[in-house]
Amino acid sequence: MQYRRFGKLEWKVSALGFGAMRLPTIGTAPPSVDEAEAIRMIRYAIDNGVNYLDTAYPYHGGESERIVGRALKDGYREKMKLTTKLPARQVESTSDFDRFFEEQCRRLDTKMDFYLLHGLNRNSWAKVRDLGIIKWAEKQIANGRFDHLGFSFHDDFDTFKSIIDGYDNWTLSQIQYNYMDVNFQAGRRGLEYAAGKDLAVVIMEPLRGGRLARKPPQKVAEVWASATQQRSPAEWGLLWVWDHPEVSVALSGMSTMEQVVENVAVAGRSGPGILTADEQALYQCAIEAYETSNPIPCTGCEYCLPCPNGVEIPTIFQIYNEASVWDDFRTGRGRYRGPGGLSEDQRADQCTECGECSDACPQEIPVAEWLKKAHEMLGPRPEPAP
Repeated sequence: MQYRRFGKLEWKVSALGFGAMRLPTIGTAPPSVDEAEAIRMIRYAIDNGVNYLDTAYPYHGGESERIVGRALKDGYREKMKLTTKLPARQVESTSDFDRFFEEQCRRLDTKMDFYLLHGLNRNSWAKVRDLGIIKWAEKQIANGRFDHLGFSFHDDFDTFKSIIDGYDNWTLSQIQYNYMDVNFQAGRRGLEYAAGKDLAVVIMEPLRGGRLARKPPQKVAEVWASATQQRSPAEWGLLWVWDHPEVSVALSGMSTMEQVVENVAVAGRSGPGILTADEQALYQCAIEAYETSNPIPCTGCEYCLPCPNGVEIPTIFQIYNEASVWDDFRTGRGRYRGPGGLSEDQRADQCTECGECSDACPQEIPVAEWLKKAHEMLGPRPEPAP
């Protein structure tokens, strides 16, 4: 295992961290965590040098924290650092700070090293900040309830910067970062800004929710096949993250023992600056190959807008393209019609086939045809016949 600097702390963190958001499950509706296998996986990772474990209040409906706590019995707690997170978006009053925290302490049945404000955006940060979360957290630290405060993040760079600048004693920030998301949310600018402030930077979704570890589209597979040294898609994704000296640890939400074994092995071969110039160039080729694998050749130029019927054409095409390329229509349906997705009057079935969009499209896309197909795949599923 390789170890890396963890911000301002003297402690060294393993390159690979265990993310307990995607533990192995059994059953269907709803699935339950396979506790014995999850504990076996966590302990294998720790036995092989992983010393950072990340969970959160809502993971697996609360079961993640309970199982993590059980996995850390029998002497495993002393071998690693433990992180969990306050569900900041669920907080409504100051009393919720204690309510959530005490429940988490009971689930984990151990002291936590790092306590994070979960999934901060501009609204949730403003809410918990104004309710006094910093004063509350400093009191818990002074009383020995946990050691360090940090936050995980989902918003734009300006919001990320304002959160970091809003408190002098953050220990770590957790951001989404991978070779497809260089400019997404905090992005590379956020990585460099946080590291420049001497914060540890924890990377979530280094494989984009597992998408970058799957069998890639043909065009992408051809890029990786051209490399002098052959690697699995997961190894290409992880090594790209670990090539950044600003990264402290990359979390992997591992669901099988095979994934744990592979990721531990890859972490042992990782390090800042290990990728050659030719290999770095391959990533840009892979990004372009992913982008040109889109079934709809939409460039997002927005010449089709405004639609006279209010249809959000480029957004629909982006959702459909990503769902197709990654073979993940479940996530696509959530983005299309789930909470926070498109409203009913923005969806593809509002198209009247007036033709204005197709006439305006420089790519000559048959827009109405693709909107129909997108709605068939992303829209409400028909009720089964009685």
